[in-house]
Amino acid sequence: MRRVQNQRKTRETSIDIVLDLDNPEGGEISTGIAFFDHMLTSMAKHGRIGLSLVAQGDLEIDAHHTIEDTGIVLGQAIKEAIGDGKGIARFSHAIVPMDESLATVALDLGGRGYLVFRGSFSHQRVGGIEREIFEHFFYSLCIRGGITAHLSMEGKNDHHMCEALFKAFGIALGSATRIGPDCDNIPSIKGSF
Repeated sequence: MRRVQNQRKTRETSIDIVLDLDNPEGGEISTGIAFFDHMLTSMAKHGRIGLSLVAQGDLEIDAHHTIEDTGIVLGQAIKEAIGDGKGIARFSHAIVPMDESLATVALDLGGRGYLVFRGSFSHQRVGGIEREIFEHFFYSLCIRGGITAHLSMEGKNDHHMCEALFKAFGIALGSATRIGPDCDNIPSIKGSF
């Protein structure tokens, strides 16, 4: 089934997610971190993926646990939603400009979690969030989701670079999870992921 509803509770966070790869109608995205909500909403919207996600975390400490655990939960949901991978495109890429910024994402949903992240932000915080947590979010998502991802970004405006990256990831993810005309086969010469 390509619709997944999960919950993760730890001492640091509580996250409820509904992910639907076939119905782009999403619900509430609320992590308590406004800029991160904006990034997740952009990712889902441009990927044409239904996403509802409500997280409560120890934001009195910082945003790290909430963003990291959101990556874990989202990765697990993607992996569960694609199941054995039968019929999916598997590979995809996207290039997204946003004014002076450019983000490039290439994905393989073949079950091997790996992240290559190129580019850096010029300020310590982006949207009020410590800059290094964005790479960690994508790392957590890819490792738990069995996704190999190559992400790169360049530009001058940190907000534009970050938003272009989330949009490109969403577009590539949406394309890679789409069911193609060869819907009875797993896209692997091994016959499985």
